[in-house]
Amino acid sequence: MVTRKFRFREHVIEPDQEPDAEAITFTPQCAVCEAMGPTREGAGELTGWIVRHLGEHPEHLSYREIITRPYRAVPGAWR
Repeated sequence: MVTRKFRFREHVIEPDQEPDAEAITFTPQCAVCEAMGPTREGAGELTGWIVRHLGEHPEHLSYREIITRPYRAVPGAWR
């Protein structure tokens, strides 16, 4: 017979701001046809793609910004 003891550990979930964390990225998406522009680290670069897409599809007037933000679990106390 094998006896095992399990312990639980608390964790805090928070945005990953460590030096080696993945970058926060931004991707524009047309809400009409769901086409997506390039993913970039700067949010200010979204409008260029939207303007080009709007020029090709003048009836596409709604857009969204998809943000990818890394998170991490920080180990805490054992219980």
